[in-house]
Amino acid sequence: QLQASGGGLVQAGGSLRLSCAASVRTLRTYNMGWFRQAPGKEREFVAAIKWDGSTSYTDSVKGRFTISRDNAKNTVYLQLNSLKPEDSAVYYCAADSPPVAPYSQLSNGRLYDSWGQGTQVTVSS
Repeated sequence: QLQASGGGLVQAGGSLRLSCAASVRTLRTYNMGWFRQAPGKEREFVAAIKWDGSTSYTDSVKGRFTISRDNAKNTVYLQLNSLKPEDSAVYYCAADSPPVAPYSQLSNGRLYDSWGQGTQVTVSS
């Protein structure tokens, strides 16, 4: 199971760090992703980190968001910097386990088989 946390209300330009804690000891073998969904919009890919540590980001967050993992803590993080109002959404973490997605398909939400409950990020202008 995945437990996302760390969301909140922040002003534009601010920062947040989201956490996704897994109740398994084998997180290090998973591909992990972050997705978001704003009201009235489809879920979209934000970032992912493969089991080997390689990362992928959607263009709109490159240079602002950073995904990382702490395998010892079975936790994946998403550092959100320079936040913009358009970043407001519910953020979900997801696990691809066992990892089947190649690097080119990390943005494909259908390849993830476990999802957290989501954490709300609201950025005020």
